[in-house]
Amino acid sequence: MIAAVAGFTLGFSLILAIGAQNAFVLRQGLRRSHVLPVVLVCAISDALLIAAGVAGFGALANSVPWLEQAMRLFGAAFLIWYGARTLLSAWRGGQSMQLGQEAGSLRGAVLTCLALTWLNPHVYLDTVVLLGSISAQYDNRLAFALGAMTASFVFFFSLGFGARALAPLFAKPKAWQWLDLLVGLTMWAIALKLLLG
Repeated sequence: MIAAVAGFTLGFSLILAIGAQNAFVLRQGLRRSHVLPVVLVCAISDALLIAAGVAGFGALANSVPWLEQAMRLFGAAFLIWYGARTLLSAWRGGQSMQLGQEAGSLRGAVLTCLALTWLNPHVYLDTVVLLGSISAQYDNRLAFALGAMTASFVFFFSLGFGARALAPLFAKPKAWQWLDLLVGLTMWAIALKLLLG
């Protein structure tokens, strides 16, 4: 039980920070657009990465020095593109949300979510390397991994479906502009951090 609680606590604290993936889940939740597939992609991806880290993939990633650099460049390029697209949306404005409004295709939402998850080096550093190495301190590494995986599921489902509470605020076009501005700048800040690495 101690290992599971430690895994949950650490996993939750790592995922809590605002990032590209979390901003996208929040946006989809506010739009009520493909929320279940998006949160499942995020949570299952995290679970796979946590399992890989606990199984020892972190050591392999550390032994291939070019892998991290390649991940950084691909991740930064994607975040620059996605941030520019979001900032353009903020510039144009005029967007508002009606309850139940669908935005974008399911395929587009899932592919964007996969890219924001799997092209982000921070995801690997947090889930594979950090959680993987810390799990080695516990006799019951499986319980630690299950605790961290549970934290991902709780967080993403809470963020995606809890965003509905903010729906009245986002019925106003200005609120969407501010959200798009925040998301776009966050994407570019993360991309810059990756490039300066």
